[in-house]
Amino acid sequence: MTREAHFIDSLRALASDPAARGLRDDAAVLELGGEALVLTHDMLVEGVHFLPEADPADVAWKLVATNLSDLAAKGAEPLGVLLGFMLGDDDARFVEGLGDALAHYRVPLLGGDTVSGGPPRSFGLTAVGRGTHRPVPSRAGAQAGDGLWLCGTVGAPMMGFEALRDGTGADSTAYRRPIALLSEGRALAPRVTAMMDVSDGLLLDAWRLAEASEVSLAIDSAAVPLAAPEARRFDALRWGDDYALLFTLPAGLAPPVPASRIGKAEPLGFAPLFLDGEPVVNAEGLGWQHEAD
Repeated sequence: MTREAHFIDSLRALASDPAARGLRDDAAVLELGGEALVLTHDMLVEGVHFLPEADPADVAWKLVATNLSDLAAKGAEPLGVLLGFMLGDDDARFVEGLGDALAHYRVPLLGGDTVSGGPPRSFGLTAVGRGTHRPVPSRAGAQAGDGLWLCGTVGAPMMGFEALRDGTGADSTAYRRPIALLSEGRALAPRVTAMMDVSDGLLLDAWRLAEASEVSLAIDSAAVPLAAPEARRFDALRWGDDYALLFTLPAGLAPPVPASRIGKAEPLGFAPLFLDGEPVVNAEGLGWQHEAD
């Protein structure tokens, strides 16, 4: 078990409210009368989630988009965000990028907190949304026989990161300024049996969806839409930062948005995940996981 997984396990006894969903979902879902409030919080850390020389405007954009992607996976409509900000030398650029992202998604800043510290710097954002369909989709719910689908592609952020790291000048937009698929998530919410966003790598996130749903997921790697050279396909399946939507639909049901069928859900068998017919019995190496130093 990774350090991250062990820590989250230690928190579960404190997260007994049904809104927490057992700390096994992309967001908390708080039922308030006839409404469902969807809440999520993500952080970005210098040297982990962005390069030290990154433009602060891009960091701000990515911070907003990654949080809103969690809302997209719940089919939620964003209501606002709260910012946790570590002061630095180029705060004006961060504010500029934050404004660009909030304007793009039409989301207001509602408040937050500032601190001094670093480097390395870290930033947090809490996004608040309203569920547009009840029940709000979760990672749990996939049934044997469901089709496994992906809205979006994998690989473009990986290639963008490498372009920045290596200074090649190739397009890095997908890594610097990802797009949260909010409208797609809202369209899918009434139809899916399970849904989550792909942030830590398609294979690792599929493993997590399979475990939450207590099924096995069989993936055809050749069916996964790729935005990278074919030779990098298996790297792209593990790299992450794609912010695509991974979801299951009952057999025979077509999604209301452009998406690719990449596999199916089967009764829980020898492993949570089967890749090209081969069982994957260990999540290690399937994607991004925080480890102990």
